[in-house]
Amino acid sequence: MKKVMLKTTLSLAVTLASTQLFASGFALNEQSISGMGTGFAGRSSSADDASTIVGNPAGMSRIKREQVTGGVAFIDAHTDISDASSRPNGGTNKGDMVPFMGVPMGYYVKPIDDHWAFGIGVYAPFGLVTDYENGFAGRYFGSKSEVKIVTLQPTVSYAFNDKVSIGFGPTINRIDGTLESNLSITQAAPDGKVKIKGDDTALGYNIGVLVQATDSTRVGLTYHSKVKYKLDGDTKVNYNVLGLIGQNPNQKYDASLDLTTPESVDFSVTHQLDDKWTLYAGSTWTRWSRLKEITVENKGVPAVLNGQFGTITEEQNWHDTWAHAIGASYQLNKEWVLRTGLSVDQAPTNNTDRSPRIPTGDRKIFSLGAGWSPTDDLTIDVAYSYLREESVKINNTNDRGQTYNAKYENWANGFGVGATYRF
Repeated sequence: MKKVMLKTTLSLAVTLASTQLFASGFALNEQSISGMGTGFAGRSSSADDASTIVGNPAGMSRIKREQVTGGVAFIDAHTDISDASSRPNGGTNKGDMVPFMGVPMGYYVKPIDDHWAFGIGVYAPFGLVTDYENGFAGRYFGSKSEVKIVTLQPTVSYAFNDKVSIGFGPTINRIDGTLESNLSITQAAPDGKVKIKGDDTALGYNIGVLVQATDSTRVGLTYHSKVKYKLDGDTKVNYNVLGLIGQNPNQKYDASLDLTTPESVDFSVTHQLDDKWTLYAGSTWTRWSRLKEITVENKGVPAVLNGQFGTITEEQNWHDTWAHAIGASYQLNKEWVLRTGLSVDQAPTNNTDRSPRIPTGDRKIFSLGAGWSPTDDLTIDVAYSYLREESVKINNTNDRGQTYNAKYENWANGFGVGATYRF
């Protein structure tokens, strides 16, 4: 078994299919239902509810009453796989590898006085689940991935005056990941399995500034820091790697992986056109170029297998990305506000290193939303987003002669529901 056979299985939490996500790479956008309705335009300048904790912590200065905001976004993703070929020949290409999933979120903000406010939020900045069918033709390059990152963010904001405020929150981030692939030493041999699990907790921070530039225009700038993880777990191999009669086919090794999720900068503008219309625009830069390669260290590997299971490095060569969004809201009456937005988002992958785990391209997203306030204390938000990606091609080969080539076309529907209650 050559090293490259295992390399394709050890990109834990990194080489991940993101067709179910509404942000590039393996990032998630779904941290605000009200923001989802405008396509996340004005993310760092709107400060409509307590979800501003993640959008821009300085926005807590605009919240004058203690409040709780919570919600969940549901994502229904689809993929068409065509022009597929593989070696060994055979296998299926159903394209239904992404299960229907939900992304929850919750925030609390309490104004302390005219200057200070405190808040705390729980949300998911990164994550995915992909699970190909058992007979998937590209199973040697990835069969199942599940990664979850949950962030807890206590936050404070300070308003210097009625024009300028700042906010800061440390982030406590928990990552858990599982990744599986099929494994075969020769094309004639039956498949084995490789399964990697790992987890870690790491710290980062979120800082922002909000400026009321004019009576009708507000600008915001938010910086989300990088977070460095060292995932510790194990690599399990269910295969007779030496081909010896009587050898135990189940091997288990201690594994570790250094992973850095990227920093991002968001700048946005909110402009109140009149008593009815509000316009939003924003851009987000994400430093995905940090992901040049990944290295997995396995300990306890016998010397005879060290070349296959020791230190394994895989090239990724991701690049920095920009996302841009515009949106608008219309205050229909005292109870109802209507929202819409359009965003475009670059993919960080390249045509050379793209695999079935990350078969994603540049995307366009159209969003609709509404907020209903039956009382001054309660607002219920709903949102819908439609995502369509450009078609991309996968061309994978390893040194065992196994290949997988295919064309992927991805699209998804997102549904969100949430509520804000003011005390």
